[in-house]
Amino acid sequence: MELISSSKAFGGSQRVYRHDSAVCACPMTFAIFLPQQIEDGPVPVLWYLSGLTCSHQNVMDKGEYRAAAAANGVAIICPDTSPRGEGIPDEPDNWQFGSGAGFYLDATQEPYAKNYRMESYIRDELPALVSQHFPLDMGRQGIFGHSMGGHGAITLALKNPMRYTSVSAFAPITQPSTAGWSRPAFEKYLGSDETTWRPYDSTALIADGHRLKDLLVDQGTADGFLQEGLRPWLLELACVQAEIPLELTMREGYDHSYNFVSTFMAQHIGWHARRLLPG
Repeated sequence: MELISSSKAFGGSQRVYRHDSAVCACPMTFAIFLPQQIEDGPVPVLWYLSGLTCSHQNVMDKGEYRAAAAANGVAIICPDTSPRGEGIPDEPDNWQFGSGAGFYLDATQEPYAKNYRMESYIRDELPALVSQHFPLDMGRQGIFGHSMGGHGAITLALKNPMRYTSVSAFAPITQPSTAGWSRPAFEKYLGSDETTWRPYDSTALIADGHRLKDLLVDQGTADGFLQEGLRPWLLELACVQAEIPLELTMREGYDHSYNFVSTFMAQHIGWHARRLLPG
């Protein structure tokens, strides 16, 4: 791994690394905050997945997570949202597809199948890498995210319940197989057979029998994407039918920005910490 930057924060260390990814067949970048508690032994891990157009940098600059992570003794890892770079297939004028829009799935269609393997990268390759280099307790992992990242966090948790002890989301895309801003990307990445989309749709996964212990979701009522892109009521209905405890809070007047995310970031980290830490 190549260390890109490192700085002290709240007694811990905020770092950014680049490494060669075999899964995505290109260099990948991620951020990691290591709290001071690593001096006493391995700490729990909380994965944060970002939304469309973002990289690891957005939540570093705007997410305001370090104070809460330091207070709770939790490491936070922020991967990039897609492969990037020369030779990576992309649609530069389309913010809903390609660079910055990997949707945390493993593409099966050419020319995307070689590089766009974000599910395998997040689930397998990056955890294996960080576990070798940092004092992390990989037996205690949680996952959360925003928008496209909220979609990714919930789907990964549903499919890997023994991996992730806790899961939460800010304004997740709850049913991407029918949302206008994600259907075109799914078809390009996965093909026209919509049955292959189900493993990447939270409501479909729940309908197919996948379960969570519980789930925390915050959604702003002034979010411009609420009605056509996010639709949390679809997730709420799926959870009610499957008897999954869902704490869905509609936050009056909040939009889709990091002003919304940062407002409730400490609450989410505390919620995860109560599930990841003993006692």
